[in-house]
Amino acid sequence: MTVEIEAARAEHGSPDPRGWAPDHRRRLLLPLLMVGGWLLATAWRIWLARHAGMPFAHTDEDSYLNTARALAGGPGGFSSENETLRRIGYPLLIAPAFLLGREFSDTYLLVRVINAALNATVLPLAYLLGRRLLALRPVPAFVAALAAATLPAVVFHTTVAMTDAVLGPLLLAWLLAVHRLVDRPGLATATMCGAFAGACHLMHSRGVVIVAGYALLALVLFVRRRLGPAALLAAVIAVLAAVLTNEVGIRLLGESVQLLGKPADGNAARALTSVRGLSQVLASVGTQLWYLTVVTFGLAGLAGAEAVIRVFRRGGAATRWTFGVALLVTVGVAFGAELVLAGVPDRVPDAIYARYVQMFASFWLLVGVGLLFGTAYRPLLRRAGVAVLLLAVGGALIRLRLDRAEARGVPLRWGGFSAPDLVALTDGWQQMRPLVGSAIGIAGCLLVVLVLAVRRRNTRTVLLAVMLTALVVVNVATTQVLMQRLVRPLAVEGTPVPGVTELGIRSPERVAASTGVPYQLRFNLSHQVTWTEVPWFGDRPPVDADVVFARWAPGEPGDWDGTRFGFVRLGGDPQRKWAGWRRG
Repeated sequence: MTVEIEAARAEHGSPDPRGWAPDHRRRLLLPLLMVGGWLLATAWRIWLARHAGMPFAHTDEDSYLNTARALAGGPGGFSSENETLRRIGYPLLIAPAFLLGREFSDTYLLVRVINAALNATVLPLAYLLGRRLLALRPVPAFVAALAAATLPAVVFHTTVAMTDAVLGPLLLAWLLAVHRLVDRPGLATATMCGAFAGACHLMHSRGVVIVAGYALLALVLFVRRRLGPAALLAAVIAVLAAVLTNEVGIRLLGESVQLLGKPADGNAARALTSVRGLSQVLASVGTQLWYLTVVTFGLAGLAGAEAVIRVFRRGGAATRWTFGVALLVTVGVAFGAELVLAGVPDRVPDAIYARYVQMFASFWLLVGVGLLFGTAYRPLLRRAGVAVLLLAVGGALIRLRLDRAEARGVPLRWGGFSAPDLVALTDGWQQMRPLVGSAIGIAGCLLVVLVLAVRRRNTRTVLLAVMLTALVVVNVATTQVLMQRLVRPLAVEGTPVPGVTELGIRSPERVAASTGVPYQLRFNLSHQVTWTEVPWFGDRPPVDADVVFARWAPGEPGDWDGTRFGFVRLGGDPQRKWAGWRRG
């Protein structure tokens, strides 16, 4: 009788009285794991930013924060953007933090909480991409997503009020929508894909490349009659809505936010029309792609080689087109970023400026990890060979470029914000070390080859699990090094002590700041004045200013004596060259 009952339950799907069936438990476990992982990832990101109570990535943070405050109805300020590159998507996103009317330190914390919550969505988005794009099983997909979500290139910018904190997950969401659109083209999928592309445009000028890539995809699908006129129109409308939102927001801001960014000069055009200029652009683009391969320990190189092969292979249209679009926009953003930077007047050329391509790091790492679970050994060996060759040649060429620039007496600029994770991985705090970076990427490729060469399936699975666990640990450790050696010192250096409140400065006093105050402190003192805009002055303060911040450097040139203008010093820090003064 018992056997018959069990057989009937198995046939008709009746519930097991002793508990849920295993498949039911697995279905519940996955969403719990995703939610729990997202919460932990959010908490980790908030914890990482604990040392930075004030902005330290000047002047980008100041631009976004001033614009967000103006959008929330507060006083304006300045922005380092220019008319062409101006975007209000990220300021709109963080503007609610300014509605509470709290002190700036509380507002800044809330901004980074928003950053952390949105950036942590890399975990579920990467998991979905692993399942749908790479056809991974649940456990490998989760491991790959975990590696992508802990990557320093993704995590680092959650500690600052910059649009990069949200562009990484936004890109993953868009590529997921691209895969869905090619797989099941229709009105809803076209609208969703267009909305994500438009959101990228609303966030940053890099979104122009995303929109261009999406426009090309939609046009091809339309020509092939896989996308109807209504769906194509919906896609266009979704993008136009984002463009119009940006324009309307700019018009509403009016003159409340002053643009300090200079329009691009003719350097961008000359970079394309001269042999030397074009060679520099191509070298910079190659350096950015080399960077992606190094900071993913060679996995992005494996992924890139696989993507090129998939594009020219028949079958699997959704996967093939998604890889093709990803390749197109990755190279497009690297190329476009270099053109934009080349057009900035009087800009010192960079050895590398990887910020614009960091948004792609999680995707290519994810694809690289996915290959480890589903690619035969011999094909993977060939892809690893391509990655090793590119790393070796790339490192040598970058070293040669650095040496030639040094020999000409015009060394290329290199700093922590150019590629912070590369700095930490190569111990390149003083100078760029491309050969060390190449060695790290090559070692990662060789380790993958050695692990997958193991013939016993169980042993290979264990070694692969150990290797990916080590990857997550290295990601977390690298991020911690960045927090301690880069973020914390900059945060301490840029935090004025005493603060505005300790000096007794209160609303509705009108405040101005002298350009003689070191710029980090001048910006952060101004942020603490939440009730009015803080204009700058040289030597003579504005006639309507009640309080001013000025240079305090006893016995040094530029020391500001406020008594000449009827001011009384409130306090400050002569070691860090600033003081607050109130009109007597």
